Amino acid sequence: MAGPIFPWRSTNRFQLLVDGPQFFPRMLAAIDAAQTQVDLELYLVEAGACADEVVEALARAAERGVTVRCLFDGYGSLAFGQGQRERLLVAGVELRLYNAVRLHRGLRNLYRDHRKLLLVDQALAVVGGTGVTDQFWTPGETSSEWHEVMVEMHGPLVLDWQALFDRQWRANLRRTAWRPATHFGLPHLPPTPVTGSGLGRVAYADSRQHRDILRSLVRNLNSGQKRIWLATPYFLPTWSVRRSLRRAAARGLDVRLLLTGPRTDHPSVRYAGHRYYPKLLRAGVKIFEYQPCFLHLKMVLVDDWVSLGSCNFDHWNLRFNLEANLEALDPDLTRDVEASFERDFAASHLISLDAWHSRPLWWRVQQRIWGWLDRLVVNLLDRRG
Repeated sequence: MAGPIFPWRSTNRFQLLVDGPQFFPRMLAAIDAAQTQVDLELYLVEAGACADEVVEALARAAERGVTVRCLFDGYGSLAFGQGQRERLLVAGVELRLYNAVRLHRGLRNLYRDHRKLLLVDQALAVVGGTGVTDQFWTPGETSSEWHEVMVEMHGPLVLDWQALFDRQWRANLRRTAWRPATHFGLPHLPPTPVTGSGLGRVAYADSRQHRDILRSLVRNLNSGQKRIWLATPYFLPTWSVRRSLRRAAARGLDVRLLLTGPRTDHPSVRYAGHRYYPKLLRAGVKIFEYQPCFLHLKMVLVDDWVSLGSCNFDHWNLRFNLEANLEALDPDLTRDVEASFERDFAASHLISLDAWHSRPLWWRVQQRIWGWLDRLVVNLLDRRG
């Protein structure tokens, strides 16, 4: 059943936080300052120094009487240490796992909670693409192995993020009769404001059941007037996104893709995505591959409209995952997002069509193999659906 569609909210305040050494200390400070409630929803949680710091902050909050709820993905948290889990539970933290991996579930094991969300006292939300692993942040280090962004926000929009978390928290209970209220939210995707300050909206996906996050992206790609800058680490875009990017470039827009370079956690996905490069390059899309480290952030800038969060906008994630992005119109946030993109473009390698045609044979072979496998899997899943 399709879920609610959230409206635009005004009078919000946003702050872009770039990389773990900037956003993790702020998230931990917010947890330490919590008075009544902390909610944390994550995909990737692994044992290590980063997890130790987060677990201790959550445990301290619970021990002083704060209600602490953690919703972790059942697959993404497989490497979360048993000792850390017990520390949370002994402290009084409520811990639930989304779709714990079970062999008898077969393809249902592919459904994952990919959202990344911290809520504190229903007054602060931090949204983006981070996981709790040492790749994102090692305490005491000033740089991180994986490049990521988060947005901290205050204002009326926080209650919509709270509603999204509460909805999934209740739905995650086994044998529950709870169902989302049918009257909650808007009946249709709201129009994007032409301009504004402090405007924000929750966009999300519930696997194939609800995909306003994709519909909103495509609509903004098709209505852009000046620029489309899109960053994603796993470039397996849907057909509608690819078509919109090509058409925008043909209209003369500044269309740029910021993608991961050779430093990636899934080389096969990178090679599979390369099969889309030629058509995009011929259409006038500029493709930048980030060089310093693994680029994990998911961020879009269309004119002044920003979308940022967990969603890679790829056909795989939108089929199986719970995703959530902030959509915003705010001059200060737009300026900071633009500056972040500019820094990353400067640290990237620009792919030209001539260079693409002269790539080495071993590169072509891997692209052909992984691209073919990706196409095969998608076709098989389409038949089953």
